[in-house]
Amino acid sequence: MSGPRIAPDLLALVGRLIEAAPAGRPARIAIVGAQGSGKTTLARAAAHAFGAAQVSIDDVYLTRTEREAMARDVHPLFLMRGPPGTHDLGMLSDLIDQLSAAGLDDTTWLPDFDKRSDDRLPRDRWRPYHGRPSAILIDAWCLGAVAEDQAALDRPVNALEQSRDADGRWRTAINDLVAGPYRAFAESLDAILFLQAPGFEVVLDWRCQQEADLLGIAPADLPAEERARLADFIQYFERITRRMLAGGITADVLVKLDRNRVPGPIAG
Repeated sequence: MSGPRIAPDLLALVGRLIEAAPAGRPARIAIVGAQGSGKTTLARAAAHAFGAAQVSIDDVYLTRTEREAMARDVHPLFLMRGPPGTHDLGMLSDLIDQLSAAGLDDTTWLPDFDKRSDDRLPRDRWRPYHGRPSAILIDAWCLGAVAEDQAALDRPVNALEQSRDADGRWRTAINDLVAGPYRAFAESLDAILFLQAPGFEVVLDWRCQQEADLLGIAPADLPAEERARLADFIQYFERITRRMLAGGITADVLVKLDRNRVPGPIAG
């Protein structure tokens, strides 16, 4: 399986979403999809093509210290970055405001997160964005997700929930965040574009492809223990990903992908 490629139709689609946004400020558009779906690749390519700023929700994780506090005060599983509740949405909102108010000669510093140290980089190592963007493109896996009802939360979806969240406190806390601050943030955007995977079963292969690309090896050469580690990791994202793939998402445009990430019909 090859890595994600940018289809010209998808780039053009982002361009149309930018043009359709309200005038007078940069467009605010989220590109959403499961791990490995190509959302970051598309956001970066579109930012380059249309003079936009690209920000990943991965860049605004809470610091390690903040997540350790959540692990103590709410649930131990909040130590793992990625699920709702582990992002600094206030920082992201402030960043959008700064980019929206930027002049042609201004510099806006975009946060960056070091996954090796599992912590946010210090401010003097953030990325500069010069000028005023045409749009702010946010790639994120969970924006637009619709919260579940309690009956669905009562049933674990995988071994992680069964063994480490037996009483459902973690998934209930996440669901409340999805219904609250994450929903409010999604509603502040001009558009959400959802890259819909054909099913959760492809996510592990896509995530392994990403890891193999980072290591500079073929996916088939990825060590078995690394694939097993990633299979455990994606369990943190499984419940909401399955929910979104089954229609539990509010999106303005939906693009169906096949297992090779080739886009099909566009709805919206």
